[in-house]
Order: sequence, then C-alpha cells, then structure tokens
Amino acid sequence: MALLPHQNIPTGQTVSDRHYTPALIALAVLYFMMGFITCLNDTLVPFFKAGFTLSYAESALVQFYFFLTYALFSIPAGRMVEKVGYKRGMVFGFAVAGVGAFLFYPASIWHEYSLFLAALFVLAIGIVLLQVAANPYITVLGPPETASSRLTLIQGVGSLGTTTAPLFGAHFILSRLGDSGGASDAVSTPYLGIGLTLLVIALVLARLALPKVTAADDAQQDRDQPSRRIFSFRNLNLGTIGIFVYVGAEVAIGTFLTNYIADTLLIDEHQANNYVALYWGGMLVGRLIGAVLLRWIKPQRVLAGTATMALLLILTAIQSTGQVAVWTMVSVGLFNSVMFAIIFSLAVKGLGKYTTQASGLLSSAIVGGAVIPYLQGLLKDEFTWTIAFMLPLCCYVYLVFYGLHGYRTTTSPLK
Repeated sequence: MALLPHQNIPTGQTVSDRHYTPALIALAVLYFMMGFITCLNDTLVPFFKAGFTLSYAESALVQFYFFLTYALFSIPAGRMVEKVGYKRGMVFGFAVAGVGAFLFYPASIWHEYSLFLAALFVLAIGIVLLQVAANPYITVLGPPETASSRLTLIQGVGSLGTTTAPLFGAHFILSRLGDSGGASDAVSTPYLGIGLTLLVIALVLARLALPKVTAADDAQQDRDQPSRRIFSFRNLNLGTIGIFVYVGAEVAIGTFLTNYIADTLLIDEHQANNYVALYWGGMLVGRLIGAVLLRWIKPQRVLAGTATMALLLILTAIQSTGQVAVWTMVSVGLFNSVMFAIIFSLAVKGLGKYTTQASGLLSSAIVGGAVIPYLQGLLKDEFTWTIAFMLPLCCYVYLVFYGLHGYRTTTSPLK
C-alpha cells in the first residue's frame, strides 16, 4: 500500500554527507518489507476464514486490527521519533515488527484466532513506527532537487514487496489449506522467518553509520501553534476524509479479492491469490506512468480521472461474470497507484507551518483500512458480492468529488 510522509524536514536541514548510499539501500529494504508484510494480510484473510470457519466480517478483523494502529499510534510514534531520531526510530520499528511476527508461533500452538490478531496488532505497531521514521528521512538523503526521484524509486521497491507478498502467500500459506495441521501451523513457519529477517535488518541498521537528522525544529514549531486551528483548512478536512476512504477502498478490494475471484472463477483460494499480485503490481506500473503524467497534468485532474476509472471498473466487474469481472476488478490497482500521493499533496497545500500537524492527522486517517474492509465484510455476510463492492465504489465517488472540488481551500478561486 501507499506510504505517508509524516513530518517536514526543517528548512536548510539537508544531508551534505556524500555517504548516503547505504542509507538508501537500507530504506529500499525497509520499504520492501513494509509493503510485503502489509499485503501479506490479503493472504491471511481468506486463510483464516477457511481455517477457523469465520464469516467475512470476522476474517476482515485481520485488516481491522492491523490498520487500527494508525489511528492509535501515528501521533505518539511521531513524538517518539522526534526524541530518538529517525535512525533509532527505524531500528525500533523493525524490532517491534519482528516481535509481532514471532508471536505467531505461540498463537499457532494455542490455535486461537484472537492471539493471531494480537500478534498482527504488535507487528503493525512496528510498521507504523517504520513509516513515521523513514518517510521524511528519505527526503534529506541527497540533493534536494532529486528528492522526488529518490522517493519514487524507493516507493517502487515497496511496490515490489506488495506484488511479491500474494505470490509468497499463495505458495507457502494458502496452498496448505487442506493440510491436517490446520491454519495455525501453515502461518507459524513463514512468520518465524519474517520475524528473524526483521530482527537481522534491525541489527544491521543499528550498526550502519547513517547521516543524522532530527526533527526537533518541527516539534517546536508544532508546539507554537494551537492544534485546534488545524481544522480551519477546508482542503485538509476534506482531504483527511479522502485518505480515509481511499485507503479503505484500496485495502478492502485487496482483502476480499482472493475470495471474490475464487467464487467468480470457481477455483481454489491459492490459485485465486495469484491474481492479487497483479492488483498490487499495478501500483508499480501506475506510479511510473503517473510520474510522467503529473509533469503535464494538474494533480487534481489526475485524481478525478483515476477515481472515475476505478469506479467504472468496479461497476463493470459487478455487472459481469467470469474473466471480465476478474480482470476489471484487478485493474483497479493500476488507477489506485497515484491517488494517495495526490490526495496528500492537495490536502496539505497552503498549510505552511501547519503541515507537520496535518501530516499526523492524515496518517491517522489510514485507519480507513481497518473500517471499510470490516464494513464490506458485513455486507458480504448479509448480501452478495455486488452489494459488498458498492461500498468501495462509493469511496471512489467521493474521491472524484475531491479531485473536482473538494481540494480547493475556502479562499481558492474556482478554476
């Protein structure tokens, strides 16, 4: 999924040290692991649903507890990073995520769904810490004029993680649905491997001599402004809703895509899960195309256009059958690719000194990834896939509005 810059780097606070290549490599690994772990949840949802005989809403609790951490810990994580620095924040994030992955083992011994959810919650806290620490740090690793290209490159690596995760999950997890060991054993070994990898990365990162950058100036700037004034910006208020519904729609489609395709094509879950890799792989392709388009077309127009395409694809999917329904739903991922970055940039436009505060608010809105999939699961339990996918469709309708009108500030002329 898309990654949110949490803080601005104070003016003039750039890294002049030429030895930042190891840091960029470390960040590439970090983005890959964040994307991989987040999208592996799309495998866990259908796996736990079958392994524990859950309803769709109950299986969606995987995403609910994972993304709930953004609402609870984004702002506290930002304050912690302000105190310990970006490097220590990233090291701590990898360590916490590793502990969460290791907790899958005791959960498998007791074979309790609630324990798996608790392990995911701990793992997700580490992911939040990683995002809060890593996203602003990347902007200072090199000349300011190439910051955008560095961020695009690193996000591309993250897209490789989101594309690889469903393939990994299909082969190592979903393929074992029929094994006598049940749901618990099939996930414990892969997550033990993930946990070990995360801890090794934390140890290596702790020993790297990375450029030191702090966010103390931003923290002081935030303390100088009353937080209640942040809600006076129309584009931010509507943009926060935009982040909520966008992340919710993106995650909801990815969450239930395996079950949707399995039901539509009448195939096994581990076969259907391979299509999910294409859904997330579209993010990489879309970012490359979007990087070119955004040089020539206003971002709000790109947002309105991509959101319109997404809702048209969903409409086509739910009114079709077979391969047409599958491929139109998978194609939504291509148009999701640039939405998050555009919504964020439009939401903070013109905020000046309030941008850091706004970033924390927008980060908390990622909790949409918890709420929307759960609500869609409830709809599927009571109705059909057609009714269930009307919820993300409504999310894209809102994004069309934001791209056409909602992005404007109260003082912006209509143009």
